[in-house]
Amino acid sequence: MNRLGKKANETLIEMALSADGEECNGPETISTAGSEIPSSSEIDKRHQSKDSIFFRDGVRRIDFVLSYVDDLNKEWEKKLERRKEFESNLQKAGLELETEDKKESEDGKIFFVKIHAPWEVLITYAEVLNIKVPIRENDIPPMVENPLDCVLFPLRLPEKVMHPEPDYFTAPFSKDKQELYLINDESTFFSPSMRNRIVNYILTRCPYGTEEGKKKFGIKRLLNNGTYTAAYPLHDCQYWKKASDPNCDSERYTLYMEWARFLRFYKEQPLVLIRKYYGEKIGIYFAWLGFYTEMLFLAAVVGLICFLYGLFTMDENMSSKEICDPAIGGEIIMCPLCDRDCEYWRLNTTCESSQYSHLFDNVATLFFAIFMGIWVTLFLEFWKRRQARLKYEWDLVDFEEEQQQLQLRPEYEAKCTQKKKNPVTQEMEPYLPLTSQAVRFCISGATVLFWVSLIIASMIAVIVYRLAVYAAFASLMENTQTLQPISGVLTPQLATSVTASCLNFVIIMILNFFYERIAIWITDMEIPRTHMEYENRLTMKMFLFQFVNYYSSCFYVAFFKGKFVGYPGGYTYMFSRWRNEECDPAGCLIELTTQLTIVMAGKQIWGNIQEAIVPWICNWWGRRKARNNPENLYSRWEQDHDLQTFGALGLFYEYLEMVIQFGFITLFVASFPLAPLLALMNNILEIRVDSWKLTTQYRRPVAAKAHSIGVWQEILNGMAILSVVTNAFIVAFTSDMIPRLVYYYAYFENEHSPMSGYINNSLSVFLISDFPQGKEPKENPENFVICRYRDYRYPPDHEKKYMHTMQFWHILAAKLAFIIIMEHVVFIVKFFVAWMIPDVPADVKAKIKREKYLTQKILHEYELEKLKERLCQGDTRATEKEFIATEGRMELSRAM
Repeated sequence: MNRLGKKANETLIEMALSADGEECNGPETISTAGSEIPSSSEIDKRHQSKDSIFFRDGVRRIDFVLSYVDDLNKEWEKKLERRKEFESNLQKAGLELETEDKKESEDGKIFFVKIHAPWEVLITYAEVLNIKVPIRENDIPPMVENPLDCVLFPLRLPEKVMHPEPDYFTAPFSKDKQELYLINDESTFFSPSMRNRIVNYILTRCPYGTEEGKKKFGIKRLLNNGTYTAAYPLHDCQYWKKASDPNCDSERYTLYMEWARFLRFYKEQPLVLIRKYYGEKIGIYFAWLGFYTEMLFLAAVVGLICFLYGLFTMDENMSSKEICDPAIGGEIIMCPLCDRDCEYWRLNTTCESSQYSHLFDNVATLFFAIFMGIWVTLFLEFWKRRQARLKYEWDLVDFEEEQQQLQLRPEYEAKCTQKKKNPVTQEMEPYLPLTSQAVRFCISGATVLFWVSLIIASMIAVIVYRLAVYAAFASLMENTQTLQPISGVLTPQLATSVTASCLNFVIIMILNFFYERIAIWITDMEIPRTHMEYENRLTMKMFLFQFVNYYSSCFYVAFFKGKFVGYPGGYTYMFSRWRNEECDPAGCLIELTTQLTIVMAGKQIWGNIQEAIVPWICNWWGRRKARNNPENLYSRWEQDHDLQTFGALGLFYEYLEMVIQFGFITLFVASFPLAPLLALMNNILEIRVDSWKLTTQYRRPVAAKAHSIGVWQEILNGMAILSVVTNAFIVAFTSDMIPRLVYYYAYFENEHSPMSGYINNSLSVFLISDFPQGKEPKENPENFVICRYRDYRYPPDHEKKYMHTMQFWHILAAKLAFIIIMEHVVFIVKFFVAWMIPDVPADVKAKIKREKYLTQKILHEYELEKLKERLCQGDTRATEKEFIATEGRMELSRAM
């Protein structure tokens, strides 16, 4: 028996809509009652595939789907009335609806309302949204072929994938001038992404009644209050096979096969197809991510060369030679690294760590830090040019932020009870009083400050952990025989650093989990006026928190650890209890490298797990019942309903992840030249993971326009400037570059080998008998008289006992001079490069001018022809002066 036969008796919402049909000014309601019930001659639905993107007539395309559950709870009647009013108003707006009864759904509980926008609705709102459409095929010759095209051919995608449509000159759509546009087929003139954007525009503004004296409208509120459970446009086919309908382009299948599979990682991205299918906002993200990854290739190659330089010169490093030499490092007795429990130790026990430190702390570090300062500028400037080209190619040149982004948020209108006259529109609109804004900002600021303080407190807790467990690690490694073979590599300092870094990463992820929800809550509490304002405020809060959360530990190791230690007999203590940490005799740079590697790699691995595995598991669990049903009964709208939702903040988290990574490879890159290489490998995977989950695991997002990456551009610019400062300080204060150079040029002892003797010169002498009571080691079995420590201080027999030597002040002056010189040199080069590279390529400027000229010419010719027709028809309003004025305007346009 055909299940459709009972739908008229069971769908109350459709019966209500049918009753109101006479009041509806829009097209006829497409219901399952009456004439729309399949006749006996129609193919039985059990044998007709429901994997379709069209209404039952096979002609009208499904542009949007709403779903709801008709649960009989206490709010059932209220939800029913809202749906009735909302769907009636959608019909009055010109949309056509077709409802699928819950009996047709896989679980027998969900109703689906399919929405189609007819031609009249599309052309009306295309004009409202200022959508640009083709008027003439582009006649500008393509760019001169790149001589490297033959080399890059394996990286290219087929032309039909990269450019699925010809290139056109475009103009904003106007209902009154339809004959101007290249309209070959009304059903395909507007792409599916344009259609779902138009329908979404109507859905977000459609009223559904008045509650508590306020006019209610918008699908978002209906989703929030449970009237509808989902609202989404449809994918055009299953991702693993083409649609059987020849009228379907199967763009999702093409994107999956050519873009979303990891085996295509070496191929370019089909940005035109991405933009056509998902809209400009998602397209610009993948364009930016792809460009960022391409630029990382250069940084990764240079970073790898610097690393290899350190690797190949490791055996030539005089400092590590002296540390490893039993006659030098083996005879230098170092002061204990903690009070009482730690013992005296010989310098050559850090032989391996000093050798590994040379991998990152060498003269190439300085070169790479300067190079990255210039690379950041090149990346940002060339991205501006790439962005300008995309703006032209994607018809965004005259685009101002979409009205949907600048319109008042429904939450703002609902919560702001007071109104005032808008000076521009002269209409009354809601507003938030200044006193209320001030109170909300104070609460928001206090909350942000509290969470930032919580991060700093957690970092201090990790520092205390470092100080507290160091003695335990030192004692454990000293007394455990099984650890003796690796004691040269796994020193107490390294063990403490690694475990503290892992602990810090866990704390970072926990705080991040909670703060994401807190940031959304306080942004909602501020009641931002527009969608753009909401997104910008949330972006700044989240970035500030993530900046402090991810980078605070790296800032501590780079700029504070080992800088305020004191000296034996005069150590400084945290909270008067824990002695401040010292750097390894080979320097703190290797510890900064360890910290950066663990946090950066851990974040990337965890991020990819969250992005790929979690949605896949959720979808697998959600579709477990559907797998038992025949494919032809598992409808296209149900398949998409079972997928995950790509929310309004979906791209926000993608940008945030990449910008945090950008900080790792710029702010601290002097300590880890391999960071760009790690980022490159991650991003190659990231592009395919993001494309895979968007194509296979998520519902199709509503298309949205964007002409840039927005506020993220300013954040990247700020980080680029800050990176020059941080890298200059890392080279000066964290690495041993400057002390070695000062010794090489001013304090060398051997002209034939200027660096010999540097280790002995960099260690000061302490008389063991000068230890304060209770601070000396418990044991001194070899009766050492003196020990050495890392600093530049006078020996105990000098009149300025334990005070800083002149060499210390020379080194400090050299460090400060280096910072000033490096910053100025890099900044001058950065600003010069930025000035030399125009933001908009010359050929793009020419194309923009050509398109504007042709558009004006075509429009003026059209107006002139219309005027001639009116004159010929004897229209008295079409005067000769008007005709002359129109011709004059055309001539003026040509001259301009």
